[in-house]
Amino acid sequence: PPSFQPPKAATSTVRVEPVTAGVGRASQRRIPMASPYRRRRGLAPTVPDMANESLSVIECTTVDDELLAAMQRLVPQLSSSSPPPDRTRLTEIVESPACHLLLARDGSAVLGSMTLVVFPIPTGIRAWIEDVVVDSDARGRGVGEALNRRAIEMALERGARTVDLTSRPKREAANRLYKRLGFVERDTNVYRLVPEAPQGD
Repeated sequence: PPSFQPPKAATSTVRVEPVTAGVGRASQRRIPMASPYRRRRGLAPTVPDMANESLSVIECTTVDDELLAAMQRLVPQLSSSSPPPDRTRLTEIVESPACHLLLARDGSAVLGSMTLVVFPIPTGIRAWIEDVVVDSDARGRGVGEALNRRAIEMALERGARTVDLTSRPKREAANRLYKRLGFVERDTNVYRLVPEAPQGD
């Protein structure tokens, strides 16, 4: 039978609760400086704007060789146990109405990616940010901030009541960014079920 495996202790869940969705709908844009998030636990109501003027964030709507190459390069930097997605898997992601695969670009260079998942449940529309990865050569340039800003904006556009993500405490720079953007740590447990592989005959 499958067994529950609790998450590693070094994982926390944070959430941002938007107040209003007063944002535009462009698929590629710089996120405005004003924060639409409720002031929580002394957090400032605004966050610094992105310093990299040439940085843009786009949502993938098609799967091409450039996207495949970007995933081949970025996913191993995110996970050593999960292989990069092939064209079929990427097509499933791009065509899913719940998934929004975002790429951060500087000119023709892909510097990072993330997946925003927005889904309705009986208590409202929720959003999760997953698989955030920034190329090792591009860290410290505001790429993670640009991706998160665009993901939050898209979640608001789609009526999400909350935006959640998880982050290991040892990722100090990432956790500082999330707090600066208005995320607060939740007092909750995170559980994961890893089904056992079926036994052969």
